[in-house]
Amino acid sequence: MIARPGGGTAVELSQLRTFRVVAETLNFTRAAERLGLTQSAVSHQIKSLETELGEPLFIRAKRGVKLSSIGQAALENAVRILDEAEALRERVAGGEHSPAGRVRAAAATQAIVHLFAPLFEAFMREQPRIDVSFRTTASTDQTVSEILNGAADVGFASLPVFSPALKITSLFEDELVLVVGHAHRFAGKAHVNLDAIRDERVILFEPGGSIRRATDEFFHEVGFSPALALESNDTSFIKLMVERGQGISLLPAWAVRDEVAWGWLSKLHIDGHELRRTVAAISLARFQPAATRAFLEFILQKRDELQKLAQGDIEESRPSPRQKGRRR
Repeated sequence: MIARPGGGTAVELSQLRTFRVVAETLNFTRAAERLGLTQSAVSHQIKSLETELGEPLFIRAKRGVKLSSIGQAALENAVRILDEAEALRERVAGGEHSPAGRVRAAAATQAIVHLFAPLFEAFMREQPRIDVSFRTTASTDQTVSEILNGAADVGFASLPVFSPALKITSLFEDELVLVVGHAHRFAGKAHVNLDAIRDERVILFEPGGSIRRATDEFFHEVGFSPALALESNDTSFIKLMVERGQGISLLPAWAVRDEVAWGWLSKLHIDGHELRRTVAAISLARFQPAATRAFLEFILQKRDELQKLAQGDIEESRPSPRQKGRRR
């Protein structure tokens, strides 16, 4: 606990931890779930802290709470105190043991499958005392929200991402390529000019995701609106529809690495255009537990490996799951 000068009631670290979680989630119910407490216990701790400080920390609303101006200032101090307490705990514990704890990683499903899964497996072998779990997200905005509301510890998302509460570290670049089915008139080509795709039906991701944002920006820059075949946030479904000739699409090279190697899809570039994105690791910009720091350090050490995977090299693909023929 933190004693008040001149005696009196003390502010406890447990109250500050509860305050921080409520401030991150802006919801007493979700905060209680994260802390493993009852909602009444969370409410009691916040009320006790507000009484001790003599100021309201939250403004109550029908759908949750928001920080008061005093709460904003108090949160900065609470975070600093908690970070210093965690640093002291680690210093006292010393370096006798490898880090332990849990790390919750958030990213789009396809990114986890094609890019990060091998690294996660290697990390878990290297750090057996750290439990890694995965949260799949539909968009960059959702990944950022998962970090900000405390549902995840580390996220992977394409830039730009803006938030003073986040630490953002660039990892690698990827490229969106034009993807067509094996029977399409473009199949087997390395390049195609812009005019050639003007009459093509295009399969797009739903609005809100980083890939859709990048494709919308591209079509806006080149000055035409594509004929929309369909929209979906299911990458596997998009690839299947492209293979079956329902349209063409723009997808990350790594997302179609296997299908290109197996001959189901063809990828090509649009002359004079490069659709590149930067993918970053994001986490809260505060002192992180040892397990989270170890995970981030491991991922940063693997930047070169991630960049190679992001290029979608065919030699990195898996064996085809089809025994004979093609999908019907």
